[in-house]
Amino acid sequence: MPDLPMPDDLAFTAEPLSTLLPALRRALAGAGEVTFTVPDPDAGVGLYAGELGADGVHRSWAVWAEVADLLGAHLLTPERARPGHVRVHLRAWTAQPEPDAAGYGAGSDWARVDKLEDPTFLLTFVEALRRVNPPAGGRVLILGVNRGRELDALPLAFPGREFELHGVDVDASALDVARSRHPQGIFHDLDVTTLPWPELTRFDLVIALSLLHSPGIRQDVLLAALRKHHLKPTGGLILGYPNARYRDGTLSPGARLRNFERPDFSLLMADVTDARRSLHKHGFKVFVTGRHEILVTAIPAGTTTPRDLEL
Repeated sequence: MPDLPMPDDLAFTAEPLSTLLPALRRALAGAGEVTFTVPDPDAGVGLYAGELGADGVHRSWAVWAEVADLLGAHLLTPERARPGHVRVHLRAWTAQPEPDAAGYGAGSDWARVDKLEDPTFLLTFVEALRRVNPPAGGRVLILGVNRGRELDALPLAFPGREFELHGVDVDASALDVARSRHPQGIFHDLDVTTLPWPELTRFDLVIALSLLHSPGIRQDVLLAALRKHHLKPTGGLILGYPNARYRDGTLSPGARLRNFERPDFSLLMADVTDARRSLHKHGFKVFVTGRHEILVTAIPAGTTTPRDLEL
């Protein structure tokens, strides 16, 4: 005998999303969790969201994952309910500060974050690295290197290719972790606002992820210093702009201004547009990719990019 919905389940069959969202928001606000029954998304593969399937209005698992994010909740493991239906569980995120409230040191919440576990970031970062395509033995500079986790993408992009790695950060505890993870690298306790650094000379690749939006950093000044003093004529840049936040361990898409609940892309678009315009003006071919972190990749105009960019 198949499972039946529990007595306290909400059951939705033909209701529009405009009815579902307020009902689920009220339930989450009251109890912190909600369970509801809907037509099985697996049975409607190929239908558009809102189209009528055999057991009611179809919505894919991607839709329910987005609903969970919009309502500030985790989407938990679903269960089979009556034939053609599933029982969906949402649990509200716990109230806790975002990771950057505690800083970026080795003991902070950011130390728990591994961007290479974000599939879109992993693929687009490897793609960006291959577009720049630094030569074997080339010099790579990472600004705001922190614990050096993103350096693990280099051997994925270039198996067997070695580089002279230099990392820069202002957090001594994070740099200690980076040194232990990448003993072949050279790590400097320097503030990027003091660019240029004559002792570091020029590089084939400069990477700056989630850095240019930081307080005290002027993007135009930093990019000008990199172009004039730290980038070889054949070198390229990869700049990363955060387009998400972490809540209760969950990556929630969309850039947010302080005190804004929903994403607002004004500052993100301005920064990305300014960087793209400036780099293009100075003779670079520019690519803009990514999702949770927008990557601006700049390579000298006329450079041929590899066709095979897959991981």
